[in-house]
Amino acid sequence: MTRLAWTAAAVLAATFALGPSGAMAQAQGPAQARQQCDERTKVLGHLANKYQEAPVAIGVTSSGGLVEVLSTGDGNTWTIIVSNPDGVSCLLAAGEGWRAIRFDNTAGDPRV
Repeated sequence: MTRLAWTAAAVLAATFALGPSGAMAQAQGPAQARQQCDERTKVLGHLANKYQEAPVAIGVTSSGGLVEVLSTGDGNTWTIIVSNPDGVSCLLAAGEGWRAIRFDNTAGDPRV
């Protein structure tokens, strides 16, 4: 399993831990008074046009939500979005310096 797959699993676990509506809840900080949500196609279009980001990892939550990690080809920027089955996507996190790291199966169990 690649490091990217482990990262996607961690994102899914965090989303699951938030509960069915936790990932879509409004942010509580003063700079993030409202969650940024819109139709999935609009969100993907905005991220592609403004940041040149495209999906690099994807997973489905137990409640049917879709978690996607988007990044530029060089990993300069990245965004994680969560989409509801109704097609509404919300920004979960964004940043710089995304790196896909390959897991070395010969190194042993990563949990140890």
